[in-house]
Amino acid sequence: MSKSYGVEPEPNLERRTRRQFSGAEKKRLIEEMDALPHGDKGAWLRRNGLYAGQLANWRKALAESRARGLEPKTGGRKAADPRDREFDRLRRDKAQLEQRLQTAEELIDLQKKLSGLLDRARDKNER
Repeated sequence: MSKSYGVEPEPNLERRTRRQFSGAEKKRLIEEMDALPHGDKGAWLRRNGLYAGQLANWRKALAESRARGLEPKTGGRKAADPRDREFDRLRRDKAQLEQRLQTAEELIDLQKKLSGLLDRARDKNER
């Protein structure tokens, strides 16, 4: 008989996932909140698990961008512009070509020095 020492997670302590609302749901909730009398708004917010600040942000997004502003934002990195990728590629190519040019110029200088040394050595031997 073996004992199991595994930990059993408690469901009430599990990490909650963030709720996401569609644009239509957000608009419906704003309209529902606006239809309530002043004294019932706090209870309605608690019942729905919402905050007044959330609705204020949703109203602001609705005013700025109409219904499109209420749609959930897609996460992650924005797609790179193909022009930016081409610019980066050209910049890397340019740096590589500049390095090759510098190496070639150094080799030419070295060949000139070597040629000069060989000429001097030949002149010395002819004397």
